[in-house]
Amino acid sequence: MTDQLNSSYDVVVVGGGAAGLNGGLMLARARRSVAVIDSGKPRNAPADRVHGLFAREGVPPTELVVRGRDEVRQYGGAVVSGEVSGIVRDGDEFVVTLADGGSTRARRLLVTSGLVDELPPIPGLRERFGRDVVHCPYCHGWEVRDRAIGVLGLGPMGIHLALLFRQWSSDVVYFAHTNTPPTAEEAEQLAARGIRVVTGEIAAVEVAEDRITGVRLADGDVVAREILAAPTRMVARAGFLADLGLIATEHPSGVGEYIPADATGRTEIPGVWAAGNVVDLSAQVGAAAAAGAMAGAQINADLVAEDTRRAVEEYRALRVS
Repeated sequence: MTDQLNSSYDVVVVGGGAAGLNGGLMLARARRSVAVIDSGKPRNAPADRVHGLFAREGVPPTELVVRGRDEVRQYGGAVVSGEVSGIVRDGDEFVVTLADGGSTRARRLLVTSGLVDELPPIPGLRERFGRDVVHCPYCHGWEVRDRAIGVLGLGPMGIHLALLFRQWSSDVVYFAHTNTPPTAEEAEQLAARGIRVVTGEIAAVEVAEDRITGVRLADGDVVAREILAAPTRMVARAGFLADLGLIATEHPSGVGEYIPADATGRTEIPGVWAAGNVVDLSAQVGAAAAAGAMAGAQINADLVAEDTRRAVEEYRALRVS
């Protein structure tokens, strides 16, 4: 079920994951007219369960979204299916356009559009992502504990990820792939933790009977593994913000692109807040939801200040007349 898009709102929330729905909930409870517009393409679509979320450990992501949508609607908010294709400023408001040609207006924006996990074109890798190719030890570590884990040297966090996964398994192999070889200090750390280092470019992921069996190197050698940990390049979904001058930028850690915002979610563009993975690339569901709540409260406070200023102007005008 999807709600109909009205012509205008106090706030439009772009993205209906944990951050967007919690932000929408806060705003609806503040008696703001709010629409959460969701494209139905969540980052955690390949995952069966949500982990590390207090009191909701192991809940299926789809169940969490359904409950969140119902809660937003319970307080008068709208949840609309659609993909935002562009946003422009028109005076003190924003015009939000959808890919199907629909549009609406908003006094404020909350961007919670999430990110896309990019993987290198290693044959077999993308197809197993979210199953026996994982990326986050706190999301998947318990489920792959004591298995034969291979950590791929992708990006600047590969060695760090190998050391993390060692907490869940004593059988960890680090594949340097095309990364810079470990420094002397890093090599010592890996050796001290019993993590074997395999050099050479990865040619493919070996799969048999719908499960990973190993990693095939360019020289033909195959290293047996059951689970692969692959750090992704995380890129914020932010192309629709270009006309506002809000462009995703390289994250200081080098792991991807994000939208900079302060601790409350306020971006450099007046009237625009952002929360969740579009801002914090590594945020799990709980952290994203908390950031959405914070941004929602801050947006309401900003609107209260604007409403008060307008009321004072009208009050003064009436007194003069």
